[in-house]
Amino acid sequence: MTLKADKPLIVGIGGTLREGSSTERTLMAALAAAEAAGARTRLLGGAFLSGLPIYNPKPGSATEAQLALAEAVRDADGVIVATPGYHGSLSGLMKNALDTLELLREDVRPYFTDRAVGVIVTADGWQAAGTTLIAVRSIIHAMRGWPTPFGAAMSITANTFNPDGSLKDPKDVWQVETVAKQVVDFASRRVSA
Repeated sequence: MTLKADKPLIVGIGGTLREGSSTERTLMAALAAAEAAGARTRLLGGAFLSGLPIYNPKPGSATEAQLALAEAVRDADGVIVATPGYHGSLSGLMKNALDTLELLREDVRPYFTDRAVGVIVTADGWQAAGTTLIAVRSIIHAMRGWPTPFGAAMSITANTFNPDGSLKDPKDVWQVETVAKQVVDFASRRVSA
């Protein structure tokens, strides 16, 4: 498929150390919805994030992987962040990825400036999903991003996914698609402006 340059680029950042995690599968569903809404997408999943060293603010210490993360967000018109809810907050893996974006501090558009950021939280229960959603949205505000009006807080169970990996529950599908569509809508407005 040939992609037009005028299509917004949505970067998905998320997952866990576990290959095929529910968080990463949910993020992939969101990116598929973003593509269906007319965007180009790029996934930086758990395997990529697990290769990031702990962020070190010392100048010149950034690794190739850290620079690649910063470049992906720099190029993005919108971002979707997906994290598991661990003990009422985001995972250390995701926090490290967000901390690494300190590399964008001196950019013309620092951090998440002028970018809509959708949030998806997967957790084993609603309480962890809700508190994590609040925490991530606060971080996005601190990083000058615009959290989408809707954030997906999903209680994941063994029955969340169909055998093909798609989400079973229409409510879960709606949540993921709503986050994706809101990010794409805002990003499209920025691209066409």
